[in-house]
Order: sequence, then C-alpha cells, then structure tokens
Amino acid sequence: MSRKPPVRRGTPPINMEAIAWDAMKKYGFRPQFENAVMQEVSAIEADDRALMRSGAEDLRALLWSSIDNYDSMDLDQMEYCEKEANGDIHVRVAIADVDSRVPKGSPIDKHAAYNGASIYLDVAMFPMLPLQLSAGITSLLPGKDCPAMVVDYRVLADGSIRYGDVCRALVANKAKLVYEQVGAWLEGTGPEPGSVSGVPNLAEQLRLQNEAASRLRQQRTGQGALDLQTIEAQAIYDKGIVKDLTVVEMNAARSLIEEFMVAANRTMMAFLSGAGIPRIERVVRTPKNWDGIVLTAAALGETLPAQPDVQALARFLAVRKQADPERFPDLSLTVVKLMGPGEYALLEPGSPPVGHFALAVTDYTHGTAPNRRYVDLVIQRLLKSVLDKLPAPYSVQELEDLCLWLTDQEKQSKKAERFMRKAAAAVLLRDQIGKTFTGLVTGASEKGTYVRLSTPPAEGRITQGERGLRVGQKVRVRLLSTDPYHGYIDFAYLGNA
Repeated sequence: MSRKPPVRRGTPPINMEAIAWDAMKKYGFRPQFENAVMQEVSAIEADDRALMRSGAEDLRALLWSSIDNYDSMDLDQMEYCEKEANGDIHVRVAIADVDSRVPKGSPIDKHAAYNGASIYLDVAMFPMLPLQLSAGITSLLPGKDCPAMVVDYRVLADGSIRYGDVCRALVANKAKLVYEQVGAWLEGTGPEPGSVSGVPNLAEQLRLQNEAASRLRQQRTGQGALDLQTIEAQAIYDKGIVKDLTVVEMNAARSLIEEFMVAANRTMMAFLSGAGIPRIERVVRTPKNWDGIVLTAAALGETLPAQPDVQALARFLAVRKQADPERFPDLSLTVVKLMGPGEYALLEPGSPPVGHFALAVTDYTHGTAPNRRYVDLVIQRLLKSVLDKLPAPYSVQELEDLCLWLTDQEKQSKKAERFMRKAAAAVLLRDQIGKTFTGLVTGASEKGTYVRLSTPPAEGRITQGERGLRVGQKVRVRLLSTDPYHGYIDFAYLGNA
C-alpha cells in the first residue's frame, strides 16, 4: 500500500539544518553544549610548556603530515615513517592528546561521554567536543606545537607487525593533506598536490607510507580481511540547499590511513595487554547468521563451508567483486547485515579476545580519534595510567557500562545519519515527481521492497507493483512522492531495465 503523499503547494524551501537538529533529539543526542561546558572551554589555556616539563619527547623535527577530508579541522592523527637497513619500515602515529585538556568527569567530558562521538549529518556536524577544542586547541593543525601520544611499530617485509611502544611527545604538523588529492596522485591518476610539492621530501615520505600500507594490506588480506564496499550517498550542500548526492570512493590515501590506524590500534592493545589492565576492544563477532551468508552465496552459485570461515568468505567476496562489480555494493551490504554490527566489549586481563571478524584480527580497539570518539579518549587515559604507573582510571564496572552505552549510541548515530541521507535525497528529488529512473532492487521482504537509483544514488521504497521483485534485479521505476520530513521516497515499478 502506498503511503499518502504530502500535500504539495509549490516547493517551499526545506530547512535541512532544522531537520538535522530534530534528528539529533529524535535519536537521543544532545545537539547543544550546556553553559557549564562552554564556561569550562573558555578557561582552558593552551600552554604546552608544562608538557615539555613532564618529560615528553620532542619530535617536532620529524616530517609529520595528516591526511583527512578537505574540510576537516578536527585532526586526530598524523603519520611519519622511516625505512631501516634491514628493510623494515618504522611507523610512528601521533594521536592528539585530548585528555590533557578534558579531565575525566569534567562538564566537557560528561557531554562527550553522553553523545559518544561527533555526529556527521552532512548539512550540520555536531562535534563531540566544542570546536574551540576539537578544531583548535586539541587538533593537530599545522602552524603550532601539539601535545600528542605517539604509537610506534615496525612493518616487516611480509606485512606482519612488530609492536613498539607508546609515549608522550610534542609534535608539529608539516602538511594538512586531502584524501582525494593524495589518493589520485598515489594511484597515478592525478598530479602531485601543491600541499605535497611545497614541503621538501614529503613526496618521498608519502610513497614510503604507501609502501608500508601496501605491506599491511597484503598481509591482512592473506589472513582473510573482508573487502566490503557499500554505497552510502553523501549529500552535497550549498548554503544549506541540497545540490547533489555523491558516493565517497575508497582510494590509496584512505586505504593508507585505514591500514596505519588498524596497526596503531593493535599496538595500543598489545601495550595495554602487557600492562595487565582491563581495556575495551572493538569487536565484530563471528556471525551468528552464518547460515544466511551461506544461503546468499549459494543463490549466486558459490559454496561456503558450514562453519564460519573468514578466509573462505573473503575469497567469495573477491570472486563476486570481479564477476559483478555493479551489484557488489549490495552484496556487501547484505553480508554486513548478516554479520551484525561492530560493538565495544570489555576485555579483562587473561581473558581471550572476541576479535574483529571483518578485519581478521583478534587484538583491536578504537584509540586513534579522541577528538571525535569518546572510547578513544578512554583508551588514551588507560595508556597514560600505564606510562605514569598509576592505577587504571576506570573500574571494570565503569568500562563495562561504557561499552554498552557507547555501542548503543553508535547504533543511534547510524540511524540519524541514514535518516538525514534519506531526507536529503527526498529534497533533491521532490521536483521530479513522475520522472522515470533506473535502479537496482536492494531489499525485498515483508518490511518492504527498496530500490537504489543509478543516478542520483538515492534509495526509496517501491510501493506499487513490488510483488515478486528480487534483490539484485535491475528495474525501471517512476517517482510517486517524496517527504523530506519523514525521509520517504516512494516509487512505482514499471518493468525490468
């Protein structure tokens, strides 16, 4: 049955920022900082001399650089590496020292713990920390000396990791780089960015980083790390008005940072494990619905073992990506749903880790983005307690409660993000009622039948003629109605494409 379309009287402008604020409240977040938080921020002084007196290493002379989105100011990490005589690549990852400005239990800390992370809703970003901190004092921006926690490890020729140490340091960012520009250059499809050529020796440094990342990726792929590629359309705004939908593509620069962060997080887990203290691990459990994954593979003519096998699943995905790249994002999404979401879990000393099924690693956490995720700030405090030989700042019960709360808040944030993507798509399409599109059926169940358009990459529900459609089917549909305030886009099925 078709949902009743909204009454249309022209096309008045839609206030997407207001919808974003309502979404924050609807999904259980606090979109605004309390007065106590802002008063505390105003009193913070950026004085790094105290850091130097505390015995932090002075690593400002190293050729640090960061790679992030073009508009990101809340920089959490930087990278630097050196090739050693035996061929190993010594990698250092500097992580913003947020804890030095945000004490546990402070008003800022309580707000950050409640929301759990920065929430990115395209038209508006709701930072976990006030921007004076996350995009200023605690950001690893160029042009200033920054306190940091530095994690180091060595990447061997076969891509395996030799874990190093964690230390306090003073660092300085030499270049703020952008994923798309650096990625195109590393892949040979774009010119060397001016932000790279303008810094002596930075090009060679980035090539060495890319070599280390390639080793790491090859090693994890051999262990069965899953190559999943889902499509999530991001709205492009101009002065609050939706102009287009785009899909963020993986490239060499994004892959480089992903590999470096996985290795850095694993190094932090090894460091905390060696200290014998409770900690938080990031897990994707062995799929309980493995039978569903087996049936999905069987429908495509492939056979998977009866028991969960990450290497077999990785091989299946690689085959399907090559055989049918157009439908691969939807297969990826199906596998992601059947595996279940990532979550945070308490890991006590001596207990076996749950592991991260999709990454094919057993020793993983989130500790590289303390400006944007609260669990990373918790991990930072645990690291400092080891360095300072002090009792852990969190009890087992506190960590267990945080795992449950932050897992729930992450689920809610994903719901808010999905809702805003649907609302933006509804705005973009609202003047095209009656137009015909081609698309791919992405869902067909009792809950409804859904289609993702080829262009723009918007997803909506088929409410007329949907019976008998199957996932992966290419179809032609006519747009019936849109409702930005509820995130509805309704189509009628016209026939196969």
